[in-house]
Amino acid sequence: MPNSPNRSETVKSPAESPFFIGEGRSDRLGDQLSPSTSSPSVSRPSTAGTNGPFSSPAGKNIDPSSRVHTPSVLATQGGYEPEVPSRVSIAARAGIPRVASYYGSPPTNLPSRNSSALRVRESFAAPFSRPLTANSTVPSLTQKRATRMRSTLLDDPSTIEKPWISKKDPYARVAYFLTYGVAFLGILASAARCYLGYKSVPTIKGNLCMVLDEEFNTDTDTIFGSGGNWFREIELGGFGNGEFEMTTSSSNNSYVQDGYLYITPTLTSDIIGMDNVLNGYTFNLTDCTYNDTNPEALPGGSNSSTPDANAYYQACGAVSNSTSGTVINPVQSARITTRNSASIRYGRVEVRAKLPRGDWLWPAIWMLPVNNTYGPWPLSGEIDIMEARGNARSYPNQGVDYVRGSLNWGPLSFLNAYYKTFGWWTQRRTDYGEAFHTYVLEWTPSFLRIYVDSRLNYMLQLSFNEPFFTRGNFPSVVENGSTPIVLQNPWVNGTNATPFDQREHLSDGRLGTGTESVLMRTCFFLAFYLVLDLAVGSTSGWFPDNVGSKPWLDGSNIAMRQFTVAQDQWYPTWGSNGESSSFIMYVAVQSLIPAQTKC
Repeated sequence: MPNSPNRSETVKSPAESPFFIGEGRSDRLGDQLSPSTSSPSVSRPSTAGTNGPFSSPAGKNIDPSSRVHTPSVLATQGGYEPEVPSRVSIAARAGIPRVASYYGSPPTNLPSRNSSALRVRESFAAPFSRPLTANSTVPSLTQKRATRMRSTLLDDPSTIEKPWISKKDPYARVAYFLTYGVAFLGILASAARCYLGYKSVPTIKGNLCMVLDEEFNTDTDTIFGSGGNWFREIELGGFGNGEFEMTTSSSNNSYVQDGYLYITPTLTSDIIGMDNVLNGYTFNLTDCTYNDTNPEALPGGSNSSTPDANAYYQACGAVSNSTSGTVINPVQSARITTRNSASIRYGRVEVRAKLPRGDWLWPAIWMLPVNNTYGPWPLSGEIDIMEARGNARSYPNQGVDYVRGSLNWGPLSFLNAYYKTFGWWTQRRTDYGEAFHTYVLEWTPSFLRIYVDSRLNYMLQLSFNEPFFTRGNFPSVVENGSTPIVLQNPWVNGTNATPFDQREHLSDGRLGTGTESVLMRTCFFLAFYLVLDLAVGSTSGWFPDNVGSKPWLDGSNIAMRQFTVAQDQWYPTWGSNGESSSFIMYVAVQSLIPAQTKC
């Protein structure tokens, strides 16, 4: 430790010491800015030969009257009066400027010898008073950012050569025009592609005449009455697909409500009981329509022979027998058509529908020919505007989140080339039983398109640019069992659209008598009519075996019985309110007519 000044030079009276402790009365510090002094009776001398922490620097005399009592100012501005103990007084320092410490910049004229002692004393001093305004006068503690020195490795910008300023690159202009030229050509090519793509989409050109606009805004009896647009087909023979439902005329299965047509499946066991469904019961459809709907039985049909009696009994009645494995059809549903009211060749069909949900439900919107002009199914064609399965989205073979459109056609009853003309569309986050969707057929002599909601969502788009017999690429000889058959083209005299071109029947007549009679031409649209139905199960392969816990096998003789005894598995998936398993829709049918003809 450095040598301290002589004791005789540093010992002063208590009042002259920078800090001292003595006896006196307790004073309250008020709003005074002048220094406060005390008259001590006993003073504490400093230690001989050393400068204590409270000693003044060497060679400096401190005048107590020159010190400002900082705590008094702080107390006055802060609104409080700190109380000083009775035997303690603080004398102000004089002669040395106040060291700002961390409150400001230190003075430059302090003796370095006593800088540590001053720091110790400074720690006992009161802080600066805080200003009452938003603009503080206290020096900022934030360090200023030093100016970054310029790197000596960088060249002086004035010495860097820039030859492109003095001399232009001859290829720069070429590169400029080449870049923007290619970009412009790309834009032109994209626009041309969009335009040509737009023009390549076939559309209906010609007049469309409204044939049927059904909003189902009347009661059920009117819709299905003698003057109504819809005809109920009533059978239980499976309609050639081995379906497990029977179609009825009951308003439980087909009815109109709130402007919509409903097709709702119900259980046969709710009417006759499950025991009768499985054994010992005979069920007859007294209003069976087989004779009316069988094309071969209709006058003018391709086959005017007498209908098969056995086929009639199979379509209109059933017997349950546990020994033979036969059952009464376990489900009742509906199949309605416009056979007697509206049919078209070429035009537009629009059906807005909400699909049913439930295992093994098979909703369909499709069209059949009024007359089998080219022969029995599928020689005369079938147009499937929409088919779906009611199974859940998890069903491996396309559930209710898929819809499919297709054409059925072929030269023989067992040779159907539908697999060459079909397609589908899907919902990725929901399904077609969640809300209504619009299913549309656009059909002209040159193309056929089936789509859902938008032409962009087409399930099938087919140009009639080659004959269907050529499109099918059928073999020259086929076998039916062990019998070889030489295949003939049934549409040899048709067009590229055959068999989907069956013509309307035209008849001429006169209205009035004598010279005032007028020649009238009546157009009977007897091409394809609309079918709406909700089937349940089948043995046709629409529901593949061993997929999705299917409870029956298509090749089994007791397939319907296997389906019936599993009722506790599939019926709960149909919903409890009946609406979730209902096929709900409304319909508009328009026919394409010659350009010079008015509707």
